[in-house]
Amino acid sequence: MLRMASNYQPLQVWSTTSSQTQSRQQQQHQQQGFIPFDHFWSTLNPIHQVPKYGPMGSKEWEEVLQMETERASQRHFPLSAYMMRSQVAESSQDGSMRFKISKYPEEAFVSINQFRQDDALCDITLIIKGERIRAHKLILAACSNYFRGMFMNGMREANSDEVELLEPSLTPEILRILVDFAYTYEILVTQMNVQSLLVSAIFLEMQRVLEVCSLFMEQQLDPSNCIGFYYFASMHGCLDLEIKAKKYIQEHFCEVIKYDEFLTLDAREMVQIVQQDELNVRCESEVFQAVVRWVEHDTENRLSQLEDLLERVRLSSLAPCFIEDQLERCYIIKKLPGCIQLLLDRLRRLKQHQHCLEKPRKPCKPLVIYVVGGFYRKLMDSLKRLECYNPCSKEWTRLSDPPTPRCGAGVTSLQGSVFVLGGSVKMRNGNVDLASMEMYDPQENMWHTKSPMAVPRNRVGVGVLDSMIYAIGGSTGGEQHRSTERYNPSTDSWEPIAPMNTVRTSAGVAVVNRLLYAVGGFDGKIRLQSVECYHPEENFWQEVEPLQTPRSGAGVAVMDGYIYAVGGYDGQNQLMSVERYDPRKNSWEYVSPLNKARSGIGVAVINNKLFALGGFDGSDFLSCVEIYDPSTDTWSCCETRMLCERSGHGVAVERKPSIS
Repeated sequence: MLRMASNYQPLQVWSTTSSQTQSRQQQQHQQQGFIPFDHFWSTLNPIHQVPKYGPMGSKEWEEVLQMETERASQRHFPLSAYMMRSQVAESSQDGSMRFKISKYPEEAFVSINQFRQDDALCDITLIIKGERIRAHKLILAACSNYFRGMFMNGMREANSDEVELLEPSLTPEILRILVDFAYTYEILVTQMNVQSLLVSAIFLEMQRVLEVCSLFMEQQLDPSNCIGFYYFASMHGCLDLEIKAKKYIQEHFCEVIKYDEFLTLDAREMVQIVQQDELNVRCESEVFQAVVRWVEHDTENRLSQLEDLLERVRLSSLAPCFIEDQLERCYIIKKLPGCIQLLLDRLRRLKQHQHCLEKPRKPCKPLVIYVVGGFYRKLMDSLKRLECYNPCSKEWTRLSDPPTPRCGAGVTSLQGSVFVLGGSVKMRNGNVDLASMEMYDPQENMWHTKSPMAVPRNRVGVGVLDSMIYAIGGSTGGEQHRSTERYNPSTDSWEPIAPMNTVRTSAGVAVVNRLLYAVGGFDGKIRLQSVECYHPEENFWQEVEPLQTPRSGAGVAVMDGYIYAVGGYDGQNQLMSVERYDPRKNSWEYVSPLNKARSGIGVAVINNKLFALGGFDGSDFLSCVEIYDPSTDTWSCCETRMLCERSGHGVAVERKPSIS
């Protein structure tokens, strides 16, 4: 049952009784054992200025109210709590009082509805498909612009006691519900009647019913019906419902495309949905496959739309192997030379590591920074905790703890989830380096165990390339690794790839234009300046321009096409310096330094701002956060610190979690 609040103004009652008359009445009423209405409020209502107390503040009047209530109770006056809640009185200097009785409209409408049921004072009969419904013109006009125009604009129905409604969509059952609502401002909306109610409310111009039906349908939206609701709302001019349904399609696209209703979209709507920046998908391949499925449903009429739709898919976000597979297997693409050429062009640009032509899609939910694990000095142990920072609200939130405490773990995000791998944990017999991997699902706020790496890797570097996770270097015990491996989430399996040219642990990892970079690190003897780049097609590592400062434990991230190396340790000191690499020029340059030196740092990029979180400054573990703005080349301190100080933690950016 959905209840609508009344929009009628409360009745105002005036009290102009003279003070002498009031005094005589008070004496009579007190002898009879009750308090007259005006005296009741002069005694109890804190708005009223009781002369013996004089002007006072609101808190003082609360005390007066309590005291006078107790006195009245002692005199055994039957003070009604109902009256106290439903009346408001204001006094003026001349002694008059204005009363507002908030319950009066409800009580009055109960009586008016009873008149209708008793056929008393009714002045109109509505005739619908042979059935007759009695009512009052005044009440119908008050809640329906249709009836208001009929009865007040000089139409012949204004002087008639009968009106026949010929609207085909209107039924006697629905009209009775709407007339009942006019008298009771209460309506029962169900899945069976909501569409009929909404259409009839549009015809009768009953705005409140229209709002209720739209709200009900918004709450009923799911992947199987949202497209039907969208078309229904668009057809009947329900703008709010139309907007909500379209937004639902965008946010739940991966689920919507599984239902046959998706195949009923017309070409214009399909284009609008596919080109939306905020379309919520885990991987762009889902959009590509949805387009192909939609065209295949009616190839004869839709094949001509395929090239236009594919141009709106973010093809540069697809893995080359996916495009090659579609060129080989998809029969409808083979029918159109324009589609073949489009895919071949994108494939060439991807393999040549050229700058992306299309911008990646924007997240439909706010992005937050996830911080996992780390080393906590007060416990002298690895942390078993996950928290996130929301830059919009500037708040930290503790989330579901990971199954395993970790320090020096690799952390990254992929397809809407956060992956944590490797690192070390303190055990009874000392520190143990880990090969295990766990995945956090922000929508469930739950952790899931995934396949472990082939080799335990502490202080491992992690990056994502072509929808696969790369684990770079790290160490096991005293052995530093040159080896690398990658994880395929579709098969939940790891495979080795070409080893690096240099042994590295505590290296930073970044991906630009489908090239994966390993930045700095430690080889077991010295901190490294060297940087190397992995080419996935040829499966080899290539040396590129080295850092200007050797550093391990630096924070490394990509922003606006540059690779930033933030802080770190050079073998003697924690570093404040920050430098960035331009892949187009193959050169590094310094930018403004941090306000505080730190290594074992976590970095993240949101809204073209670089966040540097926590770390170790050489003496203390840090909880403070700094933010770099490339437009001004300045660092500023974040207002909010992490929930605890730490270093060696992992950081990733992903959509806001769904938590209550």
